[in-house]
Amino acid sequence: MKLSIVIPAYNERQTIREIVNRVRSTPFDKEILIIDDYSVDGTREILKELEKEPDIRVFYHPINRGKGASLRTGFGQVTGDVIIVQDADMEYDPSDYGILLEPILSGKADVVYGSRFLGGPHRVIYFWHAVANRILTLFSNMMTNLNLTDMETCYKVFRADIIRNIRLTSNRFGIEPEITAKIARLGAKVYEVPISYNGRSYSEGKKIGWKDAVSAFYFILKFRLFS
Repeated sequence: MKLSIVIPAYNERQTIREIVNRVRSTPFDKEILIIDDYSVDGTREILKELEKEPDIRVFYHPINRGKGASLRTGFGQVTGDVIIVQDADMEYDPSDYGILLEPILSGKADVVYGSRFLGGPHRVIYFWHAVANRILTLFSNMMTNLNLTDMETCYKVFRADIIRNIRLTSNRFGIEPEITAKIARLGAKVYEVPISYNGRSYSEGKKIGWKDAVSAFYFILKFRLFS
């Protein structure tokens, strides 16, 4: 089994080397695909060095297009059997890959979500973010008839053939409810597992905000009613 680790990155100069090192240290046959979404803080210069390594491929967007566009770029280039989405900001720990992969390796799941709300260790930060995540997940569950606890999680793991069977269109953070709606419609077997979470503050570079939460409601409805 070969893993394809897809890492969207935008202005992550402080963390990109470390997250790549952590991903590379995981004991799996893998390829690492990094999509730079037109970073302007020096991230690109670091990636120019990293892409010299044989297990790393880097793709550069000519303009900032959003996380969804970065994931679509990465998904279109993978060659592995299983795909893992990995953020570049170190909120999510690659040491959880074994937990995430087990339901797929055992044949129980097509897709696995890593939930921040199932009891794993996590940094205590931003009460209202947690409330918003739970409300969005509840609303998504109502539209998809899934019973997820964390729809907005970064850690989503797919059998590669699942991704090839859905057409994704979102450019920004609407990609999360879009993926969830479309794997539900596909009838994929979905599992959740607990993960650790080291949430960062806005002063540390966190990007998602209340406007993204509001737009997520629109995308949940859109992909339920019109997709």
